[in-house]
Amino acid sequence: MATIKHLIHGEPVADDARTTDVFNPSTGQAIHTLGLASRATIRKAIDSAQAAFPAWRNTPAAKRAQVMFRFKQLLEANEQRIAQLISEEHGKTLEDAVGELKRGIENVEFASAAPEILKGEYSRNVGPNIDAWSDLQPIGVVAGITPFNFPAMVPLWMYPLAIACGNCFILKPSERDPSSTLLIAELLHEAGLPKGVLNVVHGDKEAVDALIEAPEVKALSFVGSTPIAEYIYAEGTKRGKRVQALGGAKNHAVLMPDAELDNAVSALMGAAYGSCGERCMAISVAVCVGDPVADALIDKLVPQIKALKIGAGTSCGLDMGPLVTAAARDKVLGYIDDGVAAGAKVVVDGRGFKVAGNEEGFFVGGTLFDRVTPEMRIYKEEIFGPVLCVVRVNSLEAAIQLINDHEYGNGTCIFTRDGESARLFCDEIEVGMVGVNVPLPVPVSYHSFGGWKRSLFGDLHAYGPDGVRFYTRKKAITQRWPKRTSHEAAQFAFPSNS
Repeated sequence: MATIKHLIHGEPVADDARTTDVFNPSTGQAIHTLGLASRATIRKAIDSAQAAFPAWRNTPAAKRAQVMFRFKQLLEANEQRIAQLISEEHGKTLEDAVGELKRGIENVEFASAAPEILKGEYSRNVGPNIDAWSDLQPIGVVAGITPFNFPAMVPLWMYPLAIACGNCFILKPSERDPSSTLLIAELLHEAGLPKGVLNVVHGDKEAVDALIEAPEVKALSFVGSTPIAEYIYAEGTKRGKRVQALGGAKNHAVLMPDAELDNAVSALMGAAYGSCGERCMAISVAVCVGDPVADALIDKLVPQIKALKIGAGTSCGLDMGPLVTAAARDKVLGYIDDGVAAGAKVVVDGRGFKVAGNEEGFFVGGTLFDRVTPEMRIYKEEIFGPVLCVVRVNSLEAAIQLINDHEYGNGTCIFTRDGESARLFCDEIEVGMVGVNVPLPVPVSYHSFGGWKRSLFGDLHAYGPDGVRFYTRKKAITQRWPKRTSHEAAQFAFPSNS
């Protein structure tokens, strides 16, 4: 098996004293070996980024944008190649992989507007012959730690914008599916990015801790599970770093009695079972207002879940592939076992699912639970698999309270034809991203992504305008040029405009 290397100063770097296997989840077979970076390798990446920073910081924003324009073209030209790598190592369908890449490219497009988004503010004559303005300046070497479920999109949330803002970036992608991430980084260098501005290091906790502890790394961006997000936020901020750490989720969809049920069912199928449920925005709980809504929903869901086309992720025309690892599969199966033991009604059971010809793959069939209650583990915890839970409530107010009582506040949605209900839901729900008849309310690239409560640690959301704020520091400048022939007396009162 080929050993995947690190990318430092634009060149492949071997560090394979410690390794891990990368699997094809559709077959269950190891296909690559991945070297795990030592602290010495992390130091090489940091030194490379530090050395590149002065010149890159002083590169005009328009020239940085030109690199991003060329990068976008290369991503589009290599779409199928990138999607194939995502599918081989993650397991998601080719169509889903292409969709992920396209959403990532949107963030490259936003970063291509660097001359516009980095414009400061200017005020003339704020006092007698005094002008004031502000600059958005880069903060230096920054790092990103990204998850397995979006190996293309989430890194593209981070480093294109950070780099367009004038920073140098160190990326630590997931060790489970690194090949597409590495290829995309190589394409950015092909687009003309100077060496050292982007470095990619593979690794585990040792690499993460080295980035956290390095004083040269001024900011950290993380997307992943809540326990790790809490750890990175606490360890980073106590060292004076700027940190945004996006954690877990338990996303609810509220179905009102007036919802267009057929459309809602179609939306829920994609939102719950797309990418095998391995999305932080996946809908994993359907909150039905009234028993008739729940009964009708289940009647329509059951045949569609049983008809899901599940197979090897690299095939076309599928609805769902495998889970990313054997451990992920076993964890989801454990949740299903736990739900049955807790008294939830398993309406469709995905345990024991096999794909002919790929019997060793990490597959779980679509699963549906009814009569789920808030004290059950399958309700409280993020399953990250193809499991949808139905909870029954008597009113919209009860649905809102149910969602607000949950520790996570990442995404939610409501299906209704009533504007008053939709407005009440949007106003009262304590969740960061809300959809009205939209099951996956992921903001577009020129807005910002992030949840509330234990779904986000830090003050700023990812990408978009908040991303610009995260990757820059504002410097306020006040300037006056007194006349050479005048002599001004000292002023001891605090200056004002009055």
